[in-house]
Amino acid sequence: MISSNSGVAAKLGKAIGAALVDTVEAYGEISFTVERKKLATVLEKLRDKHEYQQLVEIAGVDYPDRPERFEVCYHLLSLTRNHRIRVKVSTDEDTPVPSVTHIWEVAGWLEREVFDMYGVLFDGNTDLRRILTDYGFQGHPFRKDFPLTGYVEMRYSEEAKRVVYEPVKLAQDFRSFDFMSPWEGADYILPGDEKVEGQAPPPTPKTTDKKSDTGAGDKANKEAAKPSDDEELDVEKPAPKRTKSGTQKKGEGK
Repeated sequence: MISSNSGVAAKLGKAIGAALVDTVEAYGEISFTVERKKLATVLEKLRDKHEYQQLVEIAGVDYPDRPERFEVCYHLLSLTRNHRIRVKVSTDEDTPVPSVTHIWEVAGWLEREVFDMYGVLFDGNTDLRRILTDYGFQGHPFRKDFPLTGYVEMRYSEEAKRVVYEPVKLAQDFRSFDFMSPWEGADYILPGDEKVEGQAPPPTPKTTDKKSDTGAGDKANKEAAKPSDDEELDVEKPAPKRTKSGTQKKGEGK
């Protein structure tokens, strides 16, 4: 069972001190926003003095409308207290975030993921390469302004006997789909319905009163009146006449 958050935010906020920018406790989680330059000092203090021994994840978030559009979130776990917290810093495309690879070695790969997906730089990471996308990939896929189709597409070329990159070619433009159930009914006019507005309703389909009336004219009625092969087989034939000896005479019974 996860430990209670009671008193944790106030205690850790006091320990972080002047580096603390904001504290948010919501949905059973505690988040601390700290100054970017003092990030490494704060995380090291939380590990050594407050028993948050494990760095579980580093995640990025993109807010394009903010001057510092990226948030870098560090998720910490205390194994001894069975408690989790989140520490966040903000940055932009050009300002690097201090690396914490000297505190947790696993941060090397986690920082590479954030760099690959968002383009956030980490000062002090000596191996800041892409880790999820391919060599020569253009852009950072998790940015909100990254096109949904990307810039290039890859395929295996039989002619070149290798994987090749080509500009993205769409068979059709993006379309908007209405996934609402047709049984619920729409509050707006569906495409095409405006064409029948003000017009007379369509004619009532023609029906027939008896089987012989096909509704297609006399010629079709005559064809429909003819018995089918199955109906001919069902006709009962007269029983053969028999003589006193029990055998049928030639020509009888026909």
